[in-house]
Amino acid sequence: MGYRIGILDPNPEAPSAAFASRCFTGAFDDEDAALALAEYSDVLTLDTEHIPAALLAKLEEVTPVRPSSKVLGIVQDRSSQRRFLADLGVPQVPNAPVDDAASLRAAAELTGVPAVLKTRTSGYDGKGQARVNAKDELEAAWRSIGETPAVMESFIEYEREVSVLFARDLAGNLSFYPVPENDHRNHILHTSRVPARINAAQRAQAEDIGATIAEALDYVGVMAVELFVTADGLLVNEIAPRTHNSGHYTLGACATSQFEQHVREICGLPLGDPGLLRPAVMLNVLGDSWRNGTPNWSAVDAHPTAKLHLYDKAEPSKGRKMGHVLVLGGEGVDPVAVADELADELG
Repeated sequence: MGYRIGILDPNPEAPSAAFASRCFTGAFDDEDAALALAEYSDVLTLDTEHIPAALLAKLEEVTPVRPSSKVLGIVQDRSSQRRFLADLGVPQVPNAPVDDAASLRAAAELTGVPAVLKTRTSGYDGKGQARVNAKDELEAAWRSIGETPAVMESFIEYEREVSVLFARDLAGNLSFYPVPENDHRNHILHTSRVPARINAAQRAQAEDIGATIAEALDYVGVMAVELFVTADGLLVNEIAPRTHNSGHYTLGACATSQFEQHVREICGLPLGDPGLLRPAVMLNVLGDSWRNGTPNWSAVDAHPTAKLHLYDKAEPSKGRKMGHVLVLGGEGVDPVAVADELADELG
């Protein structure tokens, strides 16, 4: 797209280092390294919501940060995110804050059981969470997350899980991608299929929820909002202020990928076309597939509509996202069936 990039990462050999003009090595809370990156850059963005909002506020004094420190200050703490959604009147999973052992049982009375106890910060892919099936499991769940401030959320019996993925530009214009339907295994995204099996009213509700959140945050860039589809409508599970794993299908299945779209918006370019070119399934490839060495990719190569994307991470480990396969639909091709076959082949 004609832009040079600089990166800040704790690992000097991070995958993105191969494509960067400048690499600044430091932890995500390293103020000196972050300020050096800010001084080098015309605009800053991020690939994780675990950057301290207070640090981003300091960087905003040097160069624009998109999404802003205000967004991260609300979203990176589950409790403040839940309060924000409640103030907007957006339908969400029933929840209650847990600040100490004394508030644990009060929260369970509000949410009921089964429920899920989640740390307020730093959790992802099931980390920092504990399932509570009965009230006599509360103390054990509290201990398992380190007795740290948390949020108790009702366990939802849902029909399916989807995410609404969209971009908002500097002028406030919104552009929505086709809604993906997400299947999780062991709390980690397994596949995203597009289009999702939802009706027009559900899609409209998803887009309305996304627009309400984005406008309240004055958001710039790509965002995903994870949603549960229930018999009574949609419920917000979580906000992701960044490009999202469930949107990886856009790289190859849409006219403009979520990654290009994000760069367009933070740099002040017009919104790209998010249109779906063909139905598709995105299959995550985890480190589990390396249990016997590098996987044999011939199973992927054998399918004319399957595209392999590897992230060049040095160390595979169980549950770590190492890449994904995009399977495009077409005449005589069922991308769901092909993705299932490849999941078996790759272990």
